[in-house]
Amino acid sequence: MYSHMMVGTDDIDRSKKFYDALFGAVGGKPGFVDPKGRIIYMHNGGMFLVTKPIDGEAATPGNGMTVGFAMNTPAECDAWHAAGVAAGGKAIEDPPGVREGGGMSLYLAYLRDPDGNKLCALHRM
Repeated sequence: MYSHMMVGTDDIDRSKKFYDALFGAVGGKPGFVDPKGRIIYMHNGGMFLVTKPIDGEAATPGNGMTVGFAMNTPAECDAWHAAGVAAGGKAIEDPPGVREGGGMSLYLAYLRDPDGNKLCALHRM
């Protein structure tokens, strides 16, 4: 199943500032840049990477793709969302809150990172 997630960027420094704030808001450590120039974050057993595309082309967000991050509480979702907006992300979809459907109750918060990648903080109620 899931081992890691990687998104592309055209600006490593801008992305590091954004994702350091995003993960810092929920207790994560700042990312580190490996010898290949990728930013690596490790938190709660998951690994998330940000890189310039290996093919040398411009980074583009995946159409229909969402990267979801598990949160422990609705408050973590809110802190994550606020930190992301403050660090250059864009709030999208409905404001953070509870969504009901399919017999599930979820607290969700959505952002686009500075490169346009769609991100979601999710807490199962």
